[in-house]
Amino acid sequence: MPWTEAARIQYQRSGLRYTSDLTDAEWALIARKMPPRRRLGRPREVDLREIVQAIFYILSSGCQWRALPKGFPPYSTVQGYFYAWRDTGKWQEIVEALVRKARRQLGRRPKPTAAVIDSQTASTTEAGGPRGFDAGKRLHGRKRHIVTDTNGLLLAAYVHPANIQDVHGAVPLLKDLRGRFPRLEHVFADRIYRGKQLVNALSDCGPWKIEIVERPLGIKGFQLLPRRWVVERTFAWLGRCRRLSKDFEGSATTELAWLHIAHLRLLTRRLARA
Repeated sequence: MPWTEAARIQYQRSGLRYTSDLTDAEWALIARKMPPRRRLGRPREVDLREIVQAIFYILSSGCQWRALPKGFPPYSTVQGYFYAWRDTGKWQEIVEALVRKARRQLGRRPKPTAAVIDSQTASTTEAGGPRGFDAGKRLHGRKRHIVTDTNGLLLAAYVHPANIQDVHGAVPLLKDLRGRFPRLEHVFADRIYRGKQLVNALSDCGPWKIEIVERPLGIKGFQLLPRRWVVERTFAWLGRCRRLSKDFEGSATTELAWLHIAHLRLLTRRLARA
């Protein structure tokens, strides 16, 4: 949808308490995927919309859990929901459902046949957890390995120590994708994935075509490369969230949850405007 003046007025966020808060249209996309109220036991006393908005606030601002403003539920309650939904895969489940919806709006089939893969190294803090040294980037930390469709929508993500080579880190990621998207066979990648090593490692889960998009010879500086720019743009979208400016988490699974939440934030805003 083009950004006309009428559209800017309709979707402006200045009327919200915080710019990270959800509009009614955005919350409607998430609400139907939230866990229902229990029939037995203690009734739920907290508003799940406030829980999600508090998590989005932390994602957007990069603040600590204890620094949540007083208008939100207690940080311990918000934190409890965050970890519970991380452990049950709820964040990933919601993202997968909204990715299918976004693909339909673009006139695509829900399940893709082609994808783009890349990784990004993020420095870690003293929080601990598994990490390694990326000799190419000269950083101590973890790698965020993602696969997107050809529109830049997140299909899968995997977080691992930075000393693991991209070829090795791609294997569990692509095997997981094959299980969820059986028709996906064509993957665009950069030169770090070239050679038979990756294809051979994936031979037990069907045929793959790994197409390497090379930088033209003699070109220096920035160059927009076909297909590869899509996944780089997705990293740029995720990078708007300050919680992802570094890897502040004590575990790779927590960092992975924040990646899913960052993409969820992007999807809700995009779908609510459609």
